[in-house]
Amino acid sequence: MGLEPSWCLLLCLAVSGAAGTDPPTEPSTAERRWQPTDIVLDCFLVTEDRHRGAFASSGDRERALLVLKGVPVLDDGSLEGITDFQGSTETKDDSPIIFEASVDLVQIPQAEALLHADCSGKAVTCEISQYFLQARQEATFEKAHWFISNMQVSGGGPSVSMVMKTLRDAEAGAARHPTLNLPLSTQGTVKTEVEFQVTSETQTQNHLLGSSVSLQCSFSVAPGLDLTGVEWRLQHKGSGQLIYSWKTGQGQAKRKGATLEPEELLRAGNASLTLPNLTLKDEGNYICQVSTSLYQAQQIMPLNILAPPKVQLNLANKDPLPSLICSIAGYYPLDVVVTWIREERGGVPAQVSGGSFSSLRQSMMGTYSISSTVTADPGPTGATYICQVAHVSLEEPLTVSMRVLPNTEQRGTLGVIFASIIFLSALLLFLRLHRQQASSSRSTRPMRHSG
Repeated sequence: MGLEPSWCLLLCLAVSGAAGTDPPTEPSTAERRWQPTDIVLDCFLVTEDRHRGAFASSGDRERALLVLKGVPVLDDGSLEGITDFQGSTETKDDSPIIFEASVDLVQIPQAEALLHADCSGKAVTCEISQYFLQARQEATFEKAHWFISNMQVSGGGPSVSMVMKTLRDAEAGAARHPTLNLPLSTQGTVKTEVEFQVTSETQTQNHLLGSSVSLQCSFSVAPGLDLTGVEWRLQHKGSGQLIYSWKTGQGQAKRKGATLEPEELLRAGNASLTLPNLTLKDEGNYICQVSTSLYQAQQIMPLNILAPPKVQLNLANKDPLPSLICSIAGYYPLDVVVTWIREERGGVPAQVSGGSFSSLRQSMMGTYSISSTVTADPGPTGATYICQVAHVSLEEPLTVSMRVLPNTEQRGTLGVIFASIIFLSALLLFLRLHRQQASSSRSTRPMRHSG
């Protein structure tokens, strides 16, 4: 149809133009105003039934556009001149299905991330599929259809799931979409309104063993819908467990110390979960599932636990050649890289090959330990050996070093110590003999007779 590339190009040009003014006059947060903005996303519509949780193949989906109408966005000066999305009455064989979604009933907190993704060099993955209601209530008998859209911003951006309900105000004799059999607006769009959304920060979180983490999950519901429950589950290595459950005003923690603030949950739609004192058992994919009286949606957040290694370098033996042992203890996850480097004074550092590893050991906590041994060649003047350890938990590799002396210097040092011992022994023997001679001379002295 050609509308979406030009619309995105116009937005990016406006952003770059605003950023390129000289001098920059970015308004403060207090000066920025909310401006209703249309957000247009390239999507795919899933057209065939799939197993729950499976990805759609290319044959199961077709091109679609999702137009979020009038989303409030804080204007930083880049929205000036941006026009509303305009549909087209012309239809072509390769025209995408256009879903026009009103957001008047809910909040979209990550609107700016969705709007500026293209201009920030990021991509938005968007998939739309038909949504089937869990509860058979009166709403199910209305002449309406439901769809759920899942959007993910690349590069660690947010993830948003929205349930959209088709509107019933179609004009008499309106054209219908050939695939969905739904009435189209005069602009050729399927009109819907968003009644429920769940948002999370889905970038993989890395946290140290023993620290605390807050897993972000928020939601917004249309008036008339009631929050009925929130569940947090952990999936790891094929097994799952319930971490926290909130239903009808009562929360229950299955994991010790897990907390969710009920006041924030009801007042601000904040379903974030806090976990203190992280252990390796806390690692995995966390699922935040929010349920209302009519809808249900979820978000998945990966959590990795890290433990940095402790490194120590020791000299094992000296003869015939010295051996160095680099001990790496208490690290997680498993992968660790150990590099040996040899450096002589005034020389160029060179990597050492031929190092050997001990068997891998695992503690009761689940952390790993291993040691690496290398035979050192001190050379004629001595050399410094460096053990360098790289691990995902470290911003920079850890290094420990030791200077190894040549055997001649080591023997010379031992000779000095041995000579000192002989000298001290001889001195003690001399003093002892001298004392004995003095005692003997006193005992043989003649006695005087007094008359």
